[in-house]
Amino acid sequence: MKKIELLSPAGDMEQLKMSILYGADAVYLAGTSFGMRSFAGNFSRSELPKAVALAHSHGVKVHVTVNTMPRNEEVIQLPEYLEQLDSAGVDALILADLGAFTLAGKYAPHCQRHISTQQSIANYACAQSWYDLGAQRVVLARELSLSEIAEIRARVSKELELETFGHGAMCVSYSGRCLLSNYMTGRDSNRGACAQPCRYQYALMEEKRPGEYFPVFEDEKGTYIMNSRDMCMIDHLDDLQNAGVDCIKLEGRAKSPYYAAIVTGAYRHCIDAVSQGLPLDPVWRDEVEHISHRIYSTGFYYGQPGQYTENSRYIRQWQIVAMVESCDETGLAKCSLRNKFRKGDPLECVGPDTRPFALAAGEMTTPEGEALEEPRTPQMEFFMQLPKKVPAMSILRRSVDLSPK
Repeated sequence: MKKIELLSPAGDMEQLKMSILYGADAVYLAGTSFGMRSFAGNFSRSELPKAVALAHSHGVKVHVTVNTMPRNEEVIQLPEYLEQLDSAGVDALILADLGAFTLAGKYAPHCQRHISTQQSIANYACAQSWYDLGAQRVVLARELSLSEIAEIRARVSKELELETFGHGAMCVSYSGRCLLSNYMTGRDSNRGACAQPCRYQYALMEEKRPGEYFPVFEDEKGTYIMNSRDMCMIDHLDDLQNAGVDCIKLEGRAKSPYYAAIVTGAYRHCIDAVSQGLPLDPVWRDEVEHISHRIYSTGFYYGQPGQYTENSRYIRQWQIVAMVESCDETGLAKCSLRNKFRKGDPLECVGPDTRPFALAAGEMTTPEGEALEEPRTPQMEFFMQLPKKVPAMSILRRSVDLSPK
């Protein structure tokens, strides 16, 4: 059975590097137009070819989102943009609009065409129709169960690839299509600018008593009737593989490079284990608990998930303190500071293809050789003695509960 492809987020250049180094098979990103995450860093016209070249130098494919529904004045700009993506060497375009799909076939002939989850593909007839039109892959609606995915796999052309979401934030609306943000804030949720009003705190106001707010309680902190849990399928990769899923997508282009590194590394090792018929190493399973996240669920894969009303807060119990820029054979590491810590503090280190291990913050010096008890300036470079050599872009982190109270 074919190994599942791991598709990781690349919201900006730093996140791209982390996804690549920590084991992605492919990354998805956006230019400055036509993408569904306008608040991610995204890639300018000059940055995009560099991003593609970097990914390809590591054998990683690049998928670019062109999945908004363009208006007339935007369609005029599409051919030039598509030609730019094609000439940059992009491997695949993620499309939602039929017109954009057709133009991509003409103006980006070297790019595969993948159909976005925004199309809400929920049955085999729809999936096959897109294949017949020229799509190489469909990203299935997030509301499908594993049995429905397996039936689609059995009924469509074997050459058509099926992609599903495997990890990350979930939208309360059907396949992410929502007008609540547009109505309340004027920010178009389907054009990359969602204000996430489903996570606001709401109260009840009676028509004839304006200004009087009556709390709506599900617990002592309020109501979360539109709250959604985060997706996590790391424990069920064998079920996804058996259902015929070709690729799982890790959500998170608007999240941190740390998030991309940890989640990509965890899923990389677990996918490799599943493909070899090996049990999951609990060390890697535990890694998805080391990033900021809501309570996890398996979404709709095993049936209706039910409404979760306990809270909408993120769990955040780990903080990155430094990045390793280089490290010699003795473990002397050149580091860049992210958050304050002191010599002797208990830390963990995790890196590309490197199991996390505990350590106490060792001897530190400035680049000039002066002893340091505590690096203080953000992004400052310093040297620290580690117990062993680790790869560049390894992460030093500490346990600290930063979850909202």
